Amino acid sequence: MPALASHRKPRTRVRTTAPALGVTTAAIASVGLLAQSAGAAPAGPTASKPSVEEVQKKVDDLYRQAGTATQKYNLAKEATDRQRKSVDGLLDSVAQSTERLNEARRKLGTYAAAQYRSGSVTPTAALLLADSPQAYFDQNRLMDRMTERQRTDVTDFQEQQEAVSEERAEATRSLESLTDSQASLKSSKQDVQRKLAEARDLLSRLTAQEKARLAKLEKEREAEARRKAEAKARAEARATEKAEAERERREEAQRDESGTGAGTGTAPGTGTSPGTAPGTGSGTGSPSDAYAAKAEKVLAFARAQIGKPYVWGAAGPSSYDCSGLTQGAWKAAGVTLPRTTWDQVNVGTRVATEDLKPGDLVFFYDDISHVGVYIGGGKMIHAPKPGAYVREESIYYMPIYGSVRPA
Repeated sequence: MPALASHRKPRTRVRTTAPALGVTTAAIASVGLLAQSAGAAPAGPTASKPSVEEVQKKVDDLYRQAGTATQKYNLAKEATDRQRKSVDGLLDSVAQSTERLNEARRKLGTYAAAQYRSGSVTPTAALLLADSPQAYFDQNRLMDRMTERQRTDVTDFQEQQEAVSEERAEATRSLESLTDSQASLKSSKQDVQRKLAEARDLLSRLTAQEKARLAKLEKEREAEARRKAEAKARAEARATEKAEAERERREEAQRDESGTGAGTGTAPGTGTSPGTAPGTGSGTGSPSDAYAAKAEKVLAFARAQIGKPYVWGAAGPSSYDCSGLTQGAWKAAGVTLPRTTWDQVNVGTRVATEDLKPGDLVFFYDDISHVGVYIGGGKMIHAPKPGAYVREESIYYMPIYGSVRPA
C-alpha cells in the first residue's frame, strides 16, 4: 500500500501543475507575438519602393540578361537546325538502304523457293525428265553458277543488313541529340520571355513622375555617351590629318629622289642631248584599301536597316537582334560570320578601341551579350533591345568588352 501511495503522489502533482505550464506557454507565445508585431512596425522603411535609379539599374540588367539568353537561344537554334538537317539526311539514307535490303531479301527468297521446288527431284529423275542429256548438263552448270552467285548475294545481304543497322543506330542518336537541342531552345526562349516580362513589370509600376525622372536619367546617360563619342571623333580627325600630312611628306620626298635628270653627250655635231629618268610605278591596293571597300558595303547595309525593330532571335530582313544585324551586314560584303556574339568575337583580328575603323565589330558587357557595327566618330549602328529600333548610337553607351576586324 505505501508503494501504491507513493506511486499516486507524482500523478496528482502532474495534474495540478499542467494548467500552470499551459498558461506559461500561452504567455510566452503572446509575448513572442507582441515582440514580432513590435519588430514588424519599423520594417516598413526597409521594404520601401525602389528608387528610380534602382529601377533603371535593374531594368538595364534584365535587358542585358535577356540579351545573354537571346544568344543562348540563337546558339540552340543553330544546333537544332543543324541537327534537324543531319537527322533528315540520315532518315533518307536509312529509307534508301532499307529498300535495297528488302530487294536483296526478295532475291534470296526467289532462290529459296527455287531450291524448295527442285529439292524433291533426284539427279537421276532430273536426267530422265530433261529434254536431252545435253540440256541436263547445261542446267547443272547453270545451277553451279547460280549457287556461287547466291553465296555472293547472301554475303551482300548480310553486309547491307549490318550497314542499315548502324545507320538506324546513328539516326536514333541524332534524334536524341535533336530532342536535347529542342529542349535547350525552348528553355532559352522561356528565359528571354521571363526576363523581358520582369522588366516590363518593373516599368509598369512607375508613376508618371517616376517615368519622367527615368527619361531624364536616360537623356543624361545618352549625353555623356555622346560627349565621349565626340571626343573620339576629334581624336580620329587629328589622327587622319597627321596620317595625311605624313603621306604627303613621303610622296614629296619620293618625287625629289626620283626626279628628272639631265644627261650630256659629246657626240660631234649633236651638242648636248637631254635625258630623262622617269620614275613611274604601279602596284596593287593595300590590305587597308581592301578592308575599306568591304567596310563600305557593310555600312551601306547597316544604314539601310535603320528604323527596323529589334526582335530577339531575328536575323532579317524585316527585324533583327544585335548579332543578326552584324551577320547580315558582313554577309553583304561577302564575309560569312557565325550567328552569336560569342562566336563573332573570335573571328578576324582583335583591335583596340582607339584603333577602330568603320566596319569593325564592337562587343559589350563582360558576358559579350551585345554587338554593333562601328561607323566612325565614336558611333555604331546596332539593334539595341526589345522595344527599340536599329539606330546609330555612341559606342560608349554601354561598357565595351572589346572589338574585332572581321576581314
